Amino acid sequence: MKQINKLKKEYDDIEIPSELDEMVKQSIKRAKATKKKHSPLKQWSIGVAAASALFIGSVNVSPALAQSMANVPVLGAIVEVFTVQTLTMDKETYQAELKTPAITGLEDEGLQASLNEKYTEENKELFKQFKEEVADMEEVGAGHLGIDTGYEVKTDTEQMLSIARYYVNTVGSSSTTMKYDTIDKHNNILISLPSLFKDDSYIEVISSYLTKEMKQQMADDENISYFAFDGSNLEFMTIQADQDFYITADHKLVISFDKYEVAPGYMGIVTFEIPSDILSDVLVGDTYIR
Repeated sequence: MKQINKLKKEYDDIEIPSELDEMVKQSIKRAKATKKKHSPLKQWSIGVAAASALFIGSVNVSPALAQSMANVPVLGAIVEVFTVQTLTMDKETYQAELKTPAITGLEDEGLQASLNEKYTEENKELFKQFKEEVADMEEVGAGHLGIDTGYEVKTDTEQMLSIARYYVNTVGSSSTTMKYDTIDKHNNILISLPSLFKDDSYIEVISSYLTKEMKQQMADDENISYFAFDGSNLEFMTIQADQDFYITADHKLVISFDKYEVAPGYMGIVTFEIPSDILSDVLVGDTYIR
């Protein structure tokens, strides 16, 4: 951290040559001229290229900047997540907003294309179903219907990227589901829950912990309740082998349950961070969880 701060101070103290002013102006002028001609992904690529040109130019005309940057470690490819498409409907009693994420920068272009295609097709299918339901409801002249999808980057480190995608369906009350993808950027692997463990014994280990944790939380707070549905006496029993999960930046496993899956609706999406020490004997290794 001290080294980073030192480098930052050295960078801030550098006198930027006057030649860069004209370079910046020309880059902005070219960007504006091409803005309407390119897709968001291509615009982003152009921006990176322009930034690279400015960086190279500044090193050429500023030996001080070149000397300073010589001490900065070279970074890998920049992986980013952005909204590539938004599908909308805005009628008096029917609203939809579906935001589709896309990933750019993964070394494995095949994996990247596969994930991006999955995200696009998911939202296309949801929007198609929504429009069909709206058409059916309009025929009978009544009804309220809403759908909302989006995403959140839960983890973005040099090694891992975890993306959460949510889907909210509103018909009177709302239901919410979450889907997660966790990617090993270094090895270009889409990590599944079973792949983290030696065998399926993790199901019992995690389920046992969650049962105790749920009971403890209910004992500590009367406003917390873990049951399958409102008014039900069915208690949580076990996670699924492919239960939704993500991995935090500090290498902790988080198990996620959709709204209504293990608790009344007012609890919403429910997540639990699993202590790594109870998993140590069943993990394949400590690359991801530790």
